[in-house]
Amino acid sequence: MSLTHRDVATVGIGGPVGSGKTALVTELVPRLREAGLDVGVIANDVLTQEDADALRERFAGIVPEDLVAGVETGACPHTGIREDPSMNLAQIDDFLADHPDLDLVIVESGGDNLAATFNPELADYSLYVISVAEGEDIPRKRGPGVVDCDLLVINKTDLAPHVDVDLDVLEADAADVREGPFVFTNCKAGDGVEDVQEHVSEGVLFA
Repeated sequence: MSLTHRDVATVGIGGPVGSGKTALVTELVPRLREAGLDVGVIANDVLTQEDADALRERFAGIVPEDLVAGVETGACPHTGIREDPSMNLAQIDDFLADHPDLDLVIVESGGDNLAATFNPELADYSLYVISVAEGEDIPRKRGPGVVDCDLLVINKTDLAPHVDVDLDVLEADAADVREGPFVFTNCKAGDGVEDVQEHVSEGVLFA
């Protein structure tokens, strides 16, 4: 029997440029590997392989090179994760052709607060990453990325004192606009990433 993308769990990670998506992937994937999972990673970009190349370098010796791929959407990246995910689905199938025992594929893509939601055909579980530096009012704006994702990640907590952001306000607003969970992280230091890993494992691997 041939394998297709439906034979592997998928996690979508979205969020604005600079929110820390790549930093989260960089910290999360090695932890998943240490937990015994075979993980593939797809980085969406408009015209280049730059993000994928950076991840291959960071994961050298951790993730097989052919399990890190870039998808060039040719348009806003969220088009390739929401309206027409066929390029990403095809890449997952390519992963499975050579790695039929793959446990999980992470799909990373940029996008704004309103548009970066994942097609359910592409992602079984979705994370949306925002940065404290974007401002205290991001959750209150109630964009679908913030409200509808399975897990909201509020990153760069270390910057809060420098950008006049009150983390207690962010926490209260996130709890007010969301029915699902959220976590605070400083991905550069690895803070909070274990919580993200637990939510991902509970939400998609052991659901």
